[in-house]
Amino acid sequence: MLTRPLGPGAPAVAAVGFGGMPLSIQGRPDDEAAAIRVIHAALDTGMTLLDTANVYCLDDTDIGHNERLVAKALRSWGGRRDGVTLATKGGLTRPNGAWERDGRPASLRQACERSLQDLGTDCIDLYQLHAPDPKVPLAESVGALAELRREGKIRWVGLSNVSVGEIREAAAIVAIVTVQNRLNPFFREALETGVVAHCASERIGFLAYSPVGGGRLNQKLPQIDALRPIAVAHGATPHAVVLAWVLAQGPTVIVIPGARTVAHATDSVTAAHLALSPAELASIDTAEFSRA
Repeated sequence: MLTRPLGPGAPAVAAVGFGGMPLSIQGRPDDEAAAIRVIHAALDTGMTLLDTANVYCLDDTDIGHNERLVAKALRSWGGRRDGVTLATKGGLTRPNGAWERDGRPASLRQACERSLQDLGTDCIDLYQLHAPDPKVPLAESVGALAELRREGKIRWVGLSNVSVGEIREAAAIVAIVTVQNRLNPFFREALETGVVAHCASERIGFLAYSPVGGGRLNQKLPQIDALRPIAVAHGATPHAVVLAWVLAQGPTVIVIPGARTVAHATDSVTAAHLALSPAELASIDTAEFSRA
């Protein structure tokens, strides 16, 4: 599997990682064993980065669902746990199923402590601020993560849903190893605002979430004219072609597609072996990816 450095001072990970969210939000598998099989399949194919969050759940009564699921899957997996990088996040809440930001230092500390418990570890590999809270100065939120790092409760600090300016502000407080923002052909703001380029220049790992569109958009991919001939030429699915396009957007880009089935998890890995030509990349660049 193609590997890329996770970020400054961190090891290389597989360029295709696993996003745990679909296994714990609305529409998640009814059978926990089936969900664990998906995670095992991802690990068996060579994925070495598992991305979760305390709020990958149904609501605030279900906080930590995905973290507990991932921890259970790792305990029952037959491979080497020390070869897997585990990433989680804090800074959101789920009141009545909504998504709300809470970047207060005390809330982040409380969230981290619970994540340590739910993940069954005494140190989280990568802890990410899920999103800046407009009601809390970014320096205060990031300062809380810096303190948790000094205490040895997290190894590396990451950010999510941030601008270049916010990355620079945070980096003045603590070393930023990763940035996790949305990137796919439907939503290219991470390219247009310079976040991907900035991460490349600073060697920060860019974790692309929703890399095939997310929700109903990924279901549109087989109908997009530009993707069909490329998929046929490579013997791949349109989803894998899109993942390969995302990977080609920068040398530090790592994709973290989610999956609810074993088939979808194993298909994602094929993107790491697709080398799209300049003409194929340009075809996708200029194609229409309607969100309608």
